[in-house]
Amino acid sequence: MTPKGEETSAITLPERITGALVGAAVGDALGGPVEGYSPAQILERHGGRVHGIVGPWHGDAWRTARPIAPYHKGDGHITDDTLLTHALVRVYAQVRDHLDAYTIAEHLVPDLMTNPRWIPELETETLPLHRVFLAEKWLVARLHYGHVDPREAGVGNIVNCGAAMYMAPVGLVNAANPAGAYTEALDIAGAHQSSYGREAAGVFAAAVAAACTPGATPDSVVTTCLSLAKDGTRTAIEKVCEVASAHSDFESALSPLREAVAPYDTVGPDYRQPSLGARRPSRLHAIEELPVALGMLVVADGDFRHTVLGSVNYGRDCDSIATMAGALSGALGSPIPEAWSKTVSEASRLDLWEPATTLTQVTREIFERDVRRRRAHEQALTELGVPACSD
Repeated sequence: MTPKGEETSAITLPERITGALVGAAVGDALGGPVEGYSPAQILERHGGRVHGIVGPWHGDAWRTARPIAPYHKGDGHITDDTLLTHALVRVYAQVRDHLDAYTIAEHLVPDLMTNPRWIPELETETLPLHRVFLAEKWLVARLHYGHVDPREAGVGNIVNCGAAMYMAPVGLVNAANPAGAYTEALDIAGAHQSSYGREAAGVFAAAVAAACTPGATPDSVVTTCLSLAKDGTRTAIEKVCEVASAHSDFESALSPLREAVAPYDTVGPDYRQPSLGARRPSRLHAIEELPVALGMLVVADGDFRHTVLGSVNYGRDCDSIATMAGALSGALGSPIPEAWSKTVSEASRLDLWEPATTLTQVTREIFERDVRRRRAHEQALTELGVPACSD
């Protein structure tokens, strides 16, 4: 079960970073094979709810069956959510400091374009650019070919969860500093998204940072999100989590959570046939994935298994929902089933733990730099006549 309250103080930073990154990848892999379907369709296809790693929706016909082809979603394969999360970790490993939109143009885009990697869903080694969705190819089109100002390159892209889904590393680098995570993620996401897609990236990073705070709970994470989120994103989180608080089992929460987020989601009831107003900039709307991930975190009281399975069985964009939910419950310290993480790692031919080791070291280096910068600032203000703080 999930460590509660004061017990989470004993969970170290390396454990939280590992929990968040491994948890995100496991959630991604579990959600992939049922992405795009409704809870009712998932129930019918699997003869019940999904309770672990399952195979492709269309079985051996995954290469040709629409609308999934040519991706092998299932059998423990991670998707583009994890590919991009790990790519962002590599950017931190190169820069070894806080990031901004310019570092996305200088480091992330070339990585997507020039460094072949094993892509589990394609069962081949190729450039990550060949796997990412059109909304993520936008990064290459705008930043590499268009030479657009990185801080504004996200304007014009469809507004979706594309930037938010890989922002967990920003929250981890800013562990226990949600406001710092929010600000950094907003800058980074400007290269990729605008409007409520960019806002969700900032709020998700803040949520991960809040989950790393000693003594954190699902409720404290949600409270932090509400203190930072703006416009429709804030309202959607508030409404969804209010509904979630009345449930302790994901089965009973599936329909109520969808009903709560529906007024703020532009995609509409049929996920594969979005409305004409879908994914357009708005101050009144929100992506669906983040509020639902937070809602499932509340329903499960932070327990990893329950949080992720609720997210997976919710359907729709459930790989991204489960990615976010897995990162949050993992950062809180809830144990990840070893059978799941081992299977995902082996099936995806991916070391799920190495990025966590790398990011832990980078996070420590950035913290040391932040302390030096803060002390230099304090010294400068003291020389300007500002009294030093007594505490």
